[in-house]
Amino acid sequence: MADNKKKPNIFKRIAQKFNDVRLELKRVIWPTKEKLVQTSAVVLVVIAVCAILLTAIGKGASWVLEKVGFYDQAVETTASTAATSLEGYTVPTTTADPNAETTTASDAETSASEEGISEADKTVGETAEDTAAPSET
Repeated sequence: MADNKKKPNIFKRIAQKFNDVRLELKRVIWPTKEKLVQTSAVVLVVIAVCAILLTAIGKGASWVLEKVGFYDQAVETTASTAATSLEGYTVPTTTADPNAETTTASDAETSASEEGISEADKTVGETAEDTAAPSET
């Protein structure tokens, strides 16, 4: 019916595994120092060549995509706001002007850098003016 054979203690099984590993490592033929240095040098050279090739491919693809205009995106320069009624609540919405002039992202960055103002500065300035409470004098 039931197998009366019990497993050995967990610590004895662990000790046996370590003993097996030690015996197996004695059978290993370890490389000489010269062979180890030679194969390590080959591995390092192959890694360096692959890194250089992958970098060149990435830079080349980036250059081609930039020249083709892949990274240029159209940006709307003006927008109008309107209020929409939704079940008794007024919800402000923003819609793009279909007649608005479009510029590329690089044009917008160029004009902002020529003015000496970044987009973050413009946003901070507008937010501060919009949220500033009227002063009482």
